[in-house]
Formats: sequence, structure tokens, C-alpha cells
Amino acid sequence: MNLGLIGKSLTHSFSPAYFTNKFVSESLTNHQYKAYEIEQLDEIILHELILNEQLDGFNVTIPYKESILPFLNELSDDASAIAAVNTVVVNWANTTNYTLKAYNTDWTGFLKSIRPFLTTHHQKALILGTGGASKAIGYALRTLGIDCFYASRSRDTKKANQLIYHDLNKIAIEQFKLIINTTPLGTMPAIESYPSIPYQFIGKDHLLCDLVYNPSETQFMKQGKLNGAAVINGLGMLQFQADEAWQIWNNKKGHSV
Repeated sequence: MNLGLIGKSLTHSFSPAYFTNKFVSESLTNHQYKAYEIEQLDEIILHELILNEQLDGFNVTIPYKESILPFLNELSDDASAIAAVNTVVVNWANTTNYTLKAYNTDWTGFLKSIRPFLTTHHQKALILGTGGASKAIGYALRTLGIDCFYASRSRDTKKANQLIYHDLNKIAIEQFKLIINTTPLGTMPAIESYPSIPYQFIGKDHLLCDLVYNPSETQFMKQGKLNGAAVINGLGMLQFQADEAWQIWNNKKGHSV
């Protein structure tokens, strides 16, 4: 089985090593998983990659979780609702023709990873970033009845539940006891960067979750800990979503959240 990961910058990704180790541990000698860095995604580039590598499936990461949508033939119900994907199955008709069905396993991966840390304080969430990952996080939290607002550098007047970083004063931060960073800020190698929010208003009832997992403790997490907040990184989410992607590729689909 030929599997892989497509994205723009993949040197930080755990996926190739994770799946390679999985194949070794399960004695799957005819399986491989490779990282494919793509500077700009379009239909021709994607087609040539699938054809040349004879891919059976692949993961999708930043910044292509949304931009890949026009090139897909079918979406799962979850992926359609989220409007972003991270797992694709290549269904081959013959050696040159195929169709693509896409799924989103980010939302269940996130849900499984964060659920043990949630308390009655976490009724309102602030999601930093508005990309494909943020949509999956919002979808997951809404299944738990948690209200979600989004923050970014610029305002989208079409969205009532969106703030800009400049809006985040003491009152706002105290409202959102759950704050999730879905931006790539702080990812290796630019480990000194982090979202610009007023961390001085964060307290012991806050939970800060960073989807970044390399490094294991980001500046975003460190700033939260300095103010007494609980913090978690994105490694658990990545492991859970990878396991579900593996089930999808092996036709063992079934969300368990």
C-alpha cells in the first residue's frame, strides 16, 4: 500500500516516522508512507503525484486542507460539513484512472485528545486561526455543546462569531476558558513565535491547547503555564487522527468518540 502526506513544509511532521514504525511493528513489508512537499497545489500537480507514486491514500496538511476540495470526487458527511479534509482515499479503476474520496479525521482526533481535560469551566472556546484546522476544531467542540468564537489578524464581516486579536481584552479572555491555537505559529523551526493575545489575563481555570506538537512545549503553552493555566499540545490529536486515517485506508471506517 502506497500512502503519503502532502503539504507545503513537512520537515516537522511526525506522520512518516509514525506510519513507518507502525508498518515495521505490524510486519507490513509491502507498505510505505512518504512526505511530499508541494509548493503550490493544483489539479495537474496532484494528478501527476498520484499517478507517478500510485498512491492508495494520503493525508493533507497546511495549507491545502481547503484548497484541495475542488479536485475531489466525493466527501464524507463530516468533511462536507467542515469544508476541509485531511485524509483521502484513492479508488483505482485501473492503472491510470481513479476517483478521490476525502474525510476529516482531525475533528475526532481533537475530540478524543481534549475530552479528558475538559471541566465545567470550559463552556466557551476561543479558536485562534480561521484555516481548515480551525473548522474541524469548531465542529468537534460544537458536538459537545461548547460555544465557539474565532480570532484572527483581520476581521471577516460575514462572520458574527469572529474577533480580531485587537479585540481580546481582559473581559474577552476571561470569558473564554478554553483557547485553542490552530495556527502554525510556534512550529519548528520558528519556535519563538506565538499568537498575540493578552496572556496576562489568563488564569488557573483556563485550558490552552496548541495543535502544534513540534516542539512538545510551545511558547503559546509556556505563556499559559506562567499564568497558571493547564496546557496540552497537539500530539495526542495527531496520533488519534492518524489511527483513524489508517482505519479508513483499510476499510474499517467508524468514528469512535
